[in-house]
Amino acid sequence: MSSESSDSHESQWVYRLLAIGALSLLVVGTVVYHYLEGWSWIDSFYFCTVAVTTVGFGDLHPTSDASKLFTVLYIFTGISLVGA
Repeated sequence: MSSESSDSHESQWVYRLLAIGALSLLVVGTVVYHYLEGWSWIDSFYFCTVAVTTVGFGDLHPTSDASKLFTVLYIFTGISLVGA
């Protein structure tokens, strides 16, 4: 097997892993905000998407201390993952 083929295979594996990580981050965030904030599933998913993409419309925001702390970790994790 040539090194180009091996590099291509490794590259595909890395992109798949990053995509799975990004989707997992959205799912985990959606579930956490749904239960911590009592938001609907759609609002929770929407907030996660807006937070990770750093758009930050401000129409929804965490209100409890637990949600605020989770948001800090969530955003740092999300920006790192999306940046990768």
